[in-house]
Amino acid sequence: MNERFRGFLPVVVDVETGGFNAQSDALLEIAAVIVSMNDDGRLVPEPAISTHVMPFEGANMDPKSMEVNGIDPYHPLRAARKEQDALGYIFAPIRRAVKEAGCTRAILVGHNAFFDLSFINACVARTGIKRNPFHPFSNFDTVTLGGLAYGQTVLARAAQTADLDWNQSEAHSAVYDTQMTAELFCKVVNRWEQLNSSNNNTAAPI
Repeated sequence: MNERFRGFLPVVVDVETGGFNAQSDALLEIAAVIVSMNDDGRLVPEPAISTHVMPFEGANMDPKSMEVNGIDPYHPLRAARKEQDALGYIFAPIRRAVKEAGCTRAILVGHNAFFDLSFINACVARTGIKRNPFHPFSNFDTVTLGGLAYGQTVLARAAQTADLDWNQSEAHSAVYDTQMTAELFCKVVNRWEQLNSSNNNTAAPI
């Protein structure tokens, strides 16, 4: 893995938020799926890590966004963590995975990855947390990969075109969207490796 992406370990992330502005809107849920490599050299998603997040003081929560994600941020059974604790909970296993894979740092994979990375970076800045495992601006975006491989940029349509099972009733939860994004990412990369290997094997000798 440490040779596949220039020393970066892909980690798929999805966040649920109170809006689209990372500076002013609440971060409400984070899920992450670490991508590993099996003995055959194929990428495989690990089990998801996730946590609910308490809105920071003064955070905005747009009613339209809350209607889409269906989150009640103050539900007594939500078991949400403060932002700093939530990042620590998510970052700790990622740091371990980066070290175990012999990589230099993690690279965020997401569907519209700039959105998820902007909320992670804003939360890191608010909390002053140290040792953010993610590259601060580079990312892999499955919108682009889905468009390239399947002609689809919407996650649900790309997943369905890739013959992945898609359950619309579970969509817009951080865990489910992260798991499906991870499966899509692994399928595209593995397919590329398969095609590249086939082309190399059939190429005429120079």
